[in-house]
Amino acid sequence: MPTRSKKTRMLALAAALAAVLGTAGPARAAAPPANPHLAAGGAGAMHGDTASSDTTPRPGPGTGRVAAHRTALQSACPTVLAGSDGYPVAVCTGIFDRAPHVHLLDPDTGASLTELKLAKSGVLGGIYSYLDERDRLVVADGSGDLLRIAHVRTAGGGWELKVVERTPLTGAVASGDSVVGLSPDWRGRVWFATAHGLIGTVDTTTKAVRTADLGEAVANSLSTAPEGAAVATDHALYLLRAGADGTPRVVWRRAYDRGPARKPGQLSHGTGATPTFFGPRTGSEYLAITDNAAPRENLIVVATKDDRTVCRIPVLDPDGSGTENSPVGAGNSVYVASTYGYPYPAVPDGAGPAEPASAPFGGGLTRVDLDRDGSGCAVRWDARIRSAAVPKLSVADGMLYTVERTGVLDPARTGILDRYDFLAVDAETGRVANRSHLGTGFLFDTLQMAGNATPGRVWWQGTVTGVVRIAPQ
Repeated sequence: MPTRSKKTRMLALAAALAAVLGTAGPARAAAPPANPHLAAGGAGAMHGDTASSDTTPRPGPGTGRVAAHRTALQSACPTVLAGSDGYPVAVCTGIFDRAPHVHLLDPDTGASLTELKLAKSGVLGGIYSYLDERDRLVVADGSGDLLRIAHVRTAGGGWELKVVERTPLTGAVASGDSVVGLSPDWRGRVWFATAHGLIGTVDTTTKAVRTADLGEAVANSLSTAPEGAAVATDHALYLLRAGADGTPRVVWRRAYDRGPARKPGQLSHGTGATPTFFGPRTGSEYLAITDNAAPRENLIVVATKDDRTVCRIPVLDPDGSGTENSPVGAGNSVYVASTYGYPYPAVPDGAGPAEPASAPFGGGLTRVDLDRDGSGCAVRWDARIRSAAVPKLSVADGMLYTVERTGVLDPARTGILDRYDFLAVDAETGRVANRSHLGTGFLFDTLQMAGNATPGRVWWQGTVTGVVRIAPQ
């Protein structure tokens, strides 16, 4: 039997050999930095964490049979979050009143336990909210205030959604502008980005608001890590840090190819990506976005520390590629899903015409692996998956979870009678490891929304009409 020292040497040799032969699997990747001001459990933000890695530490439903139940909320629900207590909180936009509605959901059934209507805001208002370390929803509503909303038990044993903190932003955010992104930093300040390019920090204890104007439009959220806050405008990627008084200051700016126009299946002219912090060592040494180059866009990876180019590589379909989704980042791997041609029912005001005006939704999912020394990258695999949701990687089971949309007569030709399937995709190979039918028709349209995992391998996915709860049978 080998001695303990010999065993140690054997393990070290095996680890070194694995490093030479290939990339470590997703489960071995460095976890995103744990933000102390975000709810625990890996589902406190739309993209899972403040790094916007689109990973979860929890296992998903897996590759066996699943049961799916749709809760009709008469709302489109792009954000389903959950904190340490396991109760999902859905932030939705009402179909009829176009106002934000917050729902607390039963973790066992998906039924709405209570609802709170907020003041109406812009198209993206309220979507990029998060749960703080006390499981309270942090959201900006149409009144111009930053809210913290707790879910609490009532005297009768039911539930109530209650605004427990309100910080006015009206003195900082101009009339006609709206908050499109929120994320806490490591000191507990709330960073925000507005559609018109205002970046700010809020100290909700002192009510101090500090801002900087980037002078460029922002259509996606911002991400935070110990290195700072990252935001992508319609022209460039920025890394910012707060000064001594909390005022955002630009550390570096990286311009990208924004292309000649908005593409079909995108909501703005420029990148469709919220920046993704990731990396194999600290979980945030790299930043990734996609550009809007035509006809084929690029994945761009830069070093967070100094804006050094690590990787710039064409991804997705050579004949027309684009995405409205944030890349998935884990370890040395990045996953990019195509939304080119996805039939959004509406686009924000000022988005401009798409060129071409429309296109088939052919889909596509690409994995790119970075060289271990950070000197370049290469495509690991391409899969023809028509992802209709933001894919999310479970580092616990090595699966990418998403929803696929398939046309009735032609898979790429979309319509109101399309089929929607929940997929588990092997992150190592790109092979579909499991497919489960969710439903048919527009009621199940997941509209490129992000899902989140909760205990018990339960998956929560927003749709244009409510929320679907997916769990192993």
